Amino acid sequence: MARTNTKTTARAKRVRRIRKKITGTSERPRLRVFKSNKHIYAQIIDDVAGHTLVSVSTLDKDFSLGEDEKGKVAAAKKIGEMIGARAKSAGITKVVFDRGGSIYHGRVKSLSEGAREGGLIF
Repeated sequence: MARTNTKTTARAKRVRRIRKKITGTSERPRLRVFKSNKHIYAQIIDDVAGHTLVSVSTLDKDFSLGEDEKGKVAAAKKIGEMIGARAKSAGITKVVFDRGGSIYHGRVKSLSEGAREGGLIF
């Protein structure tokens, strides 16, 4: 019989619980955050149309940290600023924040602060 990772199932339950309450519309799309051990991803999604409007991650070619910056938290802040700038250029100012089942601290908090500095309102 196959075993499931309790961390993975607990996170999946949190994601489902959050998604019951949060939906993105065309006026106020959803800013979704996913973090892996090495990278962090952010995308703005219109759930009504089922389309990703803007996305950015640490794997993008445009992404690079400054010489004085290093670490995953600094990278998350930079990703937040980049998603804010890309959303502004796409005409998006207000979003609903979806932390993706992660606790709101560390990289997730840093990304949201960077997005707010980038011009997003949530």
